[in-house]
Amino acid sequence: MYLGKVIGNIWATRKYDAVTGYKMLFVQPINAEEKNLGEPIVALDTVGAGSGEIIFYVTASEAVIPLDVDMAPVDATIVGIVDSINIQAT
Repeated sequence: MYLGKVIGNIWATRKYDAVTGYKMLFVQPINAEEKNLGEPIVALDTVGAGSGEIIFYVTASEAVIPLDVDMAPVDATIVGIVDSINIQAT
């Protein structure tokens, strides 16, 4: 799983049938200090995330597991909303 921050929505009038009913969101990958890592990605939302929220997401073949279908053309899926991040110094 990876951390990210929702930075926007994508609106599509037509979608692949298997992803109908799911929001598509722009997610900026971040680290535990909330610093940007790489370029934004598109992820399907399965938890009701909103703009500005810190989330965690899965990628690759695991991205289909949270969906109600066996196969879908999905590379990333949001599976949780982060309430807080606590980093302990070592």
